[in-house]
Amino acid sequence: MLKRPAFYLDTTACTGCKTCMIACIDKHDLPSGVHFRRVSEYTGGDWVRTATGAYEQNVFTYYLSIACNHCENPICVRSCPTTAMHKGPDGIVSVDHNKCVGCRYCEWGCPYSAPQFNEKLGKMTKCDFCRDYLEKGMDPACVSACPTRALHYGELDELVAKYGEAQLLAPLPDPSITQPNLLVKPNRNAKPAGSKAGKISNPEEV
Repeated sequence: MLKRPAFYLDTTACTGCKTCMIACIDKHDLPSGVHFRRVSEYTGGDWVRTATGAYEQNVFTYYLSIACNHCENPICVRSCPTTAMHKGPDGIVSVDHNKCVGCRYCEWGCPYSAPQFNEKLGKMTKCDFCRDYLEKGMDPACVSACPTRALHYGELDELVAKYGEAQLLAPLPDPSITQPNLLVKPNRNAKPAGSKAGKISNPEEV
């Protein structure tokens, strides 16, 4: 098993098809409205008429497939009043339903919207990195389903050695908040963290 499980996303390859989302929903049999993995479409730009009367544009779009990042300093764990949200020795942040009271403090604290409230259970739920698959030597459902191989996973240090240090881009939050185990490769359209050049165009999905 991994000790510091991390996801790596190559935004130059991600097409926003949401196959990873569907695979996760199917694997965990999630109810409507609960998404352990979400794909944000970040878009912006304008069409401008030049002095010659021609039109030029700087329109852009890119996608970010994000789940729980099983952070080094998970704010969801710090926010939980019952210790139901916890980080195990395998580095995976999980919810103990025997302790969870559904107060949703973890949901409100997490900048990645990873904890998801299941109304039927009255409990919080979240990505568990497909721990049962990992124990069988299988890849997480989202990773194995990605048709463009934009999504990878592994030991954080090994991913850093292979792909380089994490690069922060909009609209991801400041990593100092939770120290996420997430590496993202930006594409040519990527905007720096804090940029106001674009917006999430599918907020109802994320």
